[in-house]
Amino acid sequence: MSSYEYSLLPLEDDNIRLLHLLPNKDKDAPLQCELRNYSLQKLGPGTHLYEALSYVWGKPDNPLPICVDKIKFSVGANLHAALSRLRDHSFVRIIWVDSICINQRSPVEQGQQVQIMAKIYSNAHRVIVWLGDETEEIKGALEDIRLAADEESTEDSKKKMNKQAILKLLEQQWFQRIWVLQEVAAARHVVMMSSPNLQTIPSVVYLIERAGLRSKHTSNLPERFSLNIRCLVELIDMFHTRKATDVRDKVYALLGMSSDDPGGVGLRPDYEVSWKDLFRKLINFVLGKDVSVEIPDDSDDDSQREPIKSKGYILGQVSSVRSDGRQDVNITFTSKHAAWCLGDEIEWTLRASAKSIQERDIVCHLQGASKPTIIRLYKDYFAIIVIAVTPLKESRSPKQLELSKSIKHFPRDFLLDWDLGQPREESQGREESKNWMSFDQATRTWNVALILGDLEEYEKAEKRLREAIKGYEIAFGEEQSMLKSQYGLTPLSWAAGNGYNDVVNLLLAKDGIDPDLKDNQYSRTPLSWAARIGYEAIIKLLLETSKVEVDSKDNFSRTPLSWAAKTGREAIIKLLHEHVN
Repeated sequence: MSSYEYSLLPLEDDNIRLLHLLPNKDKDAPLQCELRNYSLQKLGPGTHLYEALSYVWGKPDNPLPICVDKIKFSVGANLHAALSRLRDHSFVRIIWVDSICINQRSPVEQGQQVQIMAKIYSNAHRVIVWLGDETEEIKGALEDIRLAADEESTEDSKKKMNKQAILKLLEQQWFQRIWVLQEVAAARHVVMMSSPNLQTIPSVVYLIERAGLRSKHTSNLPERFSLNIRCLVELIDMFHTRKATDVRDKVYALLGMSSDDPGGVGLRPDYEVSWKDLFRKLINFVLGKDVSVEIPDDSDDDSQREPIKSKGYILGQVSSVRSDGRQDVNITFTSKHAAWCLGDEIEWTLRASAKSIQERDIVCHLQGASKPTIIRLYKDYFAIIVIAVTPLKESRSPKQLELSKSIKHFPRDFLLDWDLGQPREESQGREESKNWMSFDQATRTWNVALILGDLEEYEKAEKRLREAIKGYEIAFGEEQSMLKSQYGLTPLSWAAGNGYNDVVNLLLAKDGIDPDLKDNQYSRTPLSWAARIGYEAIIKLLLETSKVEVDSKDNFSRTPLSWAAKTGREAIIKLLHEHVN
């Protein structure tokens, strides 16, 4: 840890520190620097130009010393190499370098400086990208990228490009960092440097523009500066698999490019906020403030995979995916929603997301969300592929607002996994069925069966249903004959109809359970299933919730009371009469 003591930055006028890299004719001499305060609000004709460095911090192992204001200061080996290369033999070089210019021991200052990071890079005379020591492969790859971006280059010359060298270059750590998106998108002018060369690469700006990451205009309000490139949820869907040392930067690195203002829900850079709390705020912002989500308290603080529990509705299933070879992807899915072009093929053009959409992915609408979500089934949970679908073009489908208004009932329970790390391999998570499962696993498996039934995948739904029933039998030590074609039956209806008091008790104790939810097959409530057979104890449990309707009709116009009358259960008839409105 460096012994350098930072002075406090003034809070007003967007103050930053700039590093003065002092000259030396001896290239092997120790690096001498000075830190000076600088106001971004007072920029004008008389102010000095500065450069901003974009680089990879690298591992903290084996730091190297420099001197800042004549005091020893430790920096990473990669930064030390960059500063050594940038030092002039005669003139002071003025640079903004995040790891030195921001007090890394102050979470408060970190948050304040990250909030104006886009402004820092956009006001720099130029942004210098440090790629490290140059090799022949890097040199050739940069030349080929320039050639690829040159619209006047011939097809023959493009065929001679070393694509493997380009791919190897793009696999370097700098190209994987999430922060470089903002650093380059905000830049007035970009130069790429690898020892010993410093060169302008117009193709970098070209590629950034093609990716839709060049700002058309900036927002410079007193409380917020932004490049106004895209709304935050689109940026997250596109780039959340990029790398960050601190998982919170998966969000903070994109705020300066967002066209909306997430500050209203507390989404501002704050390194005193835990990842769990930040993730909750992010979910509320993306899916809506009323969405029902649950993050287990025992999940890792820095885990990039967080489970979410939510209710939702199935809209359809992806039937085809086509890429235009650039940044857009066209998907077609068949609507399964009665109020949403039932049975029609709907086509969307979407911006390419960090996780590739595949055939058979599921399009759903989560409770409280303003936009649909694309998910993928893995055993007894669903991985989020695109958390908020924002079509660039859409055919034969109602507008998003109309969709939100048309859906009032969210019958399905989803266990969702939003992994902000690298996309998982196809085999990951697809476990074979076990010969045992917990009560919660059985319930989740049943919920999957219901969703598969909504998608009209009846054979798969039946298989999952049988797995769930077996799980309940194992959990409670009771055998139950297999139900046929009951993919529409909810776990509570099944337990109520089979007299499983313990299962009913456990299900009613779960948060968000709807004790009056009708099944898809008969439109029958758990109360009707219990009354049909005559399970008085279960009927009492359901009535005690005060959330069931005694006169609710099924597809055959039968109510719980009429079922009880048919079987002649006088005690149950009396019990139900007492609760008739």
